[in-house]
Amino acid sequence: MRGDGDGWVIGADGSRHWGKHGAAGLLLRAPSNTGEPLVLLQHRALWSHQGGTWALPGGARDSHESTEHAAVREAHEEAGIAAEQLCVRSERVTASVASGWSYTTVVADTDHPLTTVPNGESTELRWVPESIVADLPLHPGFASSWSALRTVPLRVLLDTANVLGSRPNGWWKDRAGSTGALLTSLAETLPRTVELPGGQYGWLTRIEAVLEGEARDAVVNDPRTRTILANASGDDTLADQARLDGDLTALVTADRGLRDRLPDSVQVLTPSTVLGWL
Repeated sequence: MRGDGDGWVIGADGSRHWGKHGAAGLLLRAPSNTGEPLVLLQHRALWSHQGGTWALPGGARDSHESTEHAAVREAHEEAGIAAEQLCVRSERVTASVASGWSYTTVVADTDHPLTTVPNGESTELRWVPESIVADLPLHPGFASSWSALRTVPLRVLLDTANVLGSRPNGWWKDRAGSTGALLTSLAETLPRTVELPGGQYGWLTRIEAVLEGEARDAVVNDPRTRTILANASGDDTLADQARLDGDLTALVTADRGLRDRLPDSVQVLTPSTVLGWL
């Protein structure tokens, strides 16, 4: 029933949490004109709980709603953002208490900073560079979860032959053409938030694809993809690239032998994970 989640949950210790069925909020990212991630924040009205602080659009979940539906609905009500304007990437419970109440943060992306329309619960809605979010007076609940929700710059290396070979779509008839089509399609999904196996979030603006054999002739004209031509073994080139210093690195492969050659700091994404972006 619409609105049946409104109300306080009172804990045995007298603590109060809004949302009879829990609550959810939307962490929405968009790229700036320089590619830096921006986060949509709400400056809460002074009359509201923890008024004057900055937080995510969100609120109580109704009994019939999923956490994703509740977060997206609240973003529409509080910021005028429609569901079709965003892509949900993941969700995470970022607060829970003994009473059974919990708060879920739904993580989503959009391809540009959207125009927003505040309602009476906000004094301002602002697209804030992610690097300065922690400098604002944050809602205590959001402040405690921000370190686990923020992204770091992410470098993704693609074992292109392994990913291409995971789909029986006739790629072997035209390896170069199929490689170009795959990389072009992946580029179109960027920039994006990526949830990593270790639970961290990365901000990805470009994929680095290692090409070997006939795939070296692939044509890709998109700055969001960098191609690295292997002179001999693609696995050797990937292993060498993974050892370079710089941003947090993830390598996309299902090759166990290659995975065993990677530094411990490199995280591994499966081909199915990345193909799921398409």
